[in-house]
Amino acid sequence: MATISSTTCLTLADWAARREDGEIADIVNLLSQTNEILDDMLWKMGNLATGNKTTVRTGLPAATWRMLNYGVPRAKSTTAQITDSCGMLETYSLVDKDLANLEGDVAAFRLSEDMAFIEGMNQQMAGTLFYGTEQSDLPAFTGLAPRYSTVDATKAANAVNVIDAGGRGTSNTSMWLTCWGPTTMFGIFPKGRIAGLQRNDVTTDAPVLDANGNPYQAYQSHYKWDCGLTVRDWRYGVRIANIDVDSLTGDSAANLISMLVAAVHKIPTMPRGVTNVQTATQATGGQPLSWGRPAIYVNRTLGTALDLQALNKTNVLLQMLEWDGKPVTAFRGIPIRTCDQILNTEETVQ
Repeated sequence: MATISSTTCLTLADWAARREDGEIADIVNLLSQTNEILDDMLWKMGNLATGNKTTVRTGLPAATWRMLNYGVPRAKSTTAQITDSCGMLETYSLVDKDLANLEGDVAAFRLSEDMAFIEGMNQQMAGTLFYGTEQSDLPAFTGLAPRYSTVDATKAANAVNVIDAGGRGTSNTSMWLTCWGPTTMFGIFPKGRIAGLQRNDVTTDAPVLDANGNPYQAYQSHYKWDCGLTVRDWRYGVRIANIDVDSLTGDSAANLISMLVAAVHKIPTMPRGVTNVQTATQATGGQPLSWGRPAIYVNRTLGTALDLQALNKTNVLLQMLEWDGKPVTAFRGIPIRTCDQILNTEETVQ
């Protein structure tokens, strides 16, 4: 039996606040966000019960210029294995049965609460995709920022894919270019489990306990999302870090275009044409290409700056295109997607 308090369950005042003209109100969710990375990601079942193990090649065999009457030494490639863990994001909602029954339409009343839980979990998931780290939050999974965390090539091989925009202090943000694909990077869920956010009605006749340990009947919903992130080939992700949002002007926004050009050229096999990425992806029905389905992720601050740059008709690299049936700003045919979970308060990446 669960022990709960008035801070974790709905009250009669909450019930009254959700009614208009005798019916359940259409709640305006002022806390909702846009995190389009959740729409774009490719998901695959992991090959482990707790995540996914990836084998990557770390060295190529060396050949030898042979002379007549001389042999050559044998050679082999080298590999390494990387294990990515999944996290278990879970929560419960509780509604007193008598409180829900006041409405008459119990399902509609519970749905009004379900939507808040789903939005909250989406935001937490998107934030973890960028900033999650198992070192500081053991139950979570490691996101993109801890994987692309330095511009110093002596500290990490993938530092070459972290571009320094020059900002210092703690008023920085990042732009991300990622290529979602089965051989590049994708979301994972544990082997044998169900993908995506699950909501289950776990209401039973067994009572729950209030803060004083006294039982009462309640409707209960269980929300669960087992998920993680695998970066199989770090070359297909680029971070433009240290973008100082406090000094973002028209001129510095134009510099973002130069850095996006540099980012695109770090992807090993991406087409270089202005619309190649868009038309090639559309030709597959939106499915990832062999090298991945690319997208650029920014928060609203950078998204606004790039949209203003797109108004400059001499800027042929930024265009307004249609992507998945919606108008979007695109760079070389790569959609620029909004993620509110990308912070404007990142510390300097060194």
